[in-house]
Amino acid sequence: MRSEPRRRPRRRRRLQHRKPAAAITALGLLLSLLPGLLLGLVVPATGAAAGAEGPPPPSEDPFYTPPEPLPDGEPGEVLRQREVDVRAEPFGVLDVPVRAWQLLYRSTSATGEDNAVSATLLLPGSGWSGDGDRPLLSYAVGTHGIGDHCAPSYALRTGTEQEAALLAQALSKGWAVVVTDYEGLGTPGTHTYATGRAEGPAVLDAARAAQRADGAGLSAGGPVGIAGYSQGGQAAAFAAELHPRYAPELDLVGAAPGGVPADLVEVAEFNERGPAFGLVLGAALGLANAYQDVPFEEILNDRGERTVQRIEQACTAELGSAAPFGALTDYTTMDDPLNDPAWQERLAENRAGQHAPQAPLLLYHGTLDELIPYSVGRQLRDRYCELGAGVQWTAIPLAEHIGGVAVGGPMALEWLDRRFAGVQPRDSC
Repeated sequence: MRSEPRRRPRRRRRLQHRKPAAAITALGLLLSLLPGLLLGLVVPATGAAAGAEGPPPPSEDPFYTPPEPLPDGEPGEVLRQREVDVRAEPFGVLDVPVRAWQLLYRSTSATGEDNAVSATLLLPGSGWSGDGDRPLLSYAVGTHGIGDHCAPSYALRTGTEQEAALLAQALSKGWAVVVTDYEGLGTPGTHTYATGRAEGPAVLDAARAAQRADGAGLSAGGPVGIAGYSQGGQAAAFAAELHPRYAPELDLVGAAPGGVPADLVEVAEFNERGPAFGLVLGAALGLANAYQDVPFEEILNDRGERTVQRIEQACTAELGSAAPFGALTDYTTMDDPLNDPAWQERLAENRAGQHAPQAPLLLYHGTLDELIPYSVGRQLRDRYCELGAGVQWTAIPLAEHIGGVAVGGPMALEWLDRRFAGVQPRDSC
């Protein structure tokens, strides 16, 4: 096995077998859309906005409703699948040379109960010409919102997926890519936003389901990588931690979590009286839906009830701006809900960095992140190092939250490319 030098390597020419087929290069045009897409200025369209022939939103699409009760089975088992068309942009002008399937698969909730989660599997139109089996990326999206119409599986069909550029980068390498919707985003129930203990299984089981999907031709023993930023970074970190005991059969070659909200208490306190405090309320709603034992609805005041009712259907931009410069005490009848014993227990369960991943990690964080403080990322690195994990740490100088993914997202995929090639990463611990 080769090892990466500690000095920064010179930019290498891409190996011939990593080049995309001619058709897939159209997806490269999406890279020019990166700033607007990542800022969330393009929000998921309704069926009407996508055109008369656009797909119905998940709430009106029976595909997303799982059988009740769920049949017996194992996590990652495909409950149903269908082949769909995806768009690179809302107007359907660009050709998208990929095959796509929507999957409904079994997974596990934060409390260990069986559930059903939706996902999209993307396969480049060209065959895999590299060594071994085609790699699979289980991609965890950042905050999309809480309403069902915010689901990435729906956004991919309407051409409004805000992380499409990074998906295009992965597909251009010949990888298969599966994108989970997470629990309750698309499927019935409210999305368990910011709940790492639910997101981690969803990411791992998406990879299992992709390998089992009819027609995709993926090997059950093929190499798997995981990447995600912000909420997706939380999901990727928890997936890497859970992998050895939850999905040990997956050949996980590496995970690249970026901008991880590793300590939700610190993140909440950091955002108090900040412009994006709506994200904190969204996280409280998500955790309350994951855990029925935490007080939430019963402690909301009138203003809190009105705001939560609004954010239950909000996508990224509306969620972030739902409670500008607010604090929890503005929306609840409790002086300090975070000190409630039930909340403290569940928040502690969703603190990343409590178990050592077996697969190597790339952690990255913007030094000027205004939503998830840089110190939270550094502390996560230190916890993983103390546990004996292999961590490559990258601080992104002068980058705020969006800048962190604009620089770090493409870097993370290149890092995974080297893991798929068998190159050992640099260890920062």
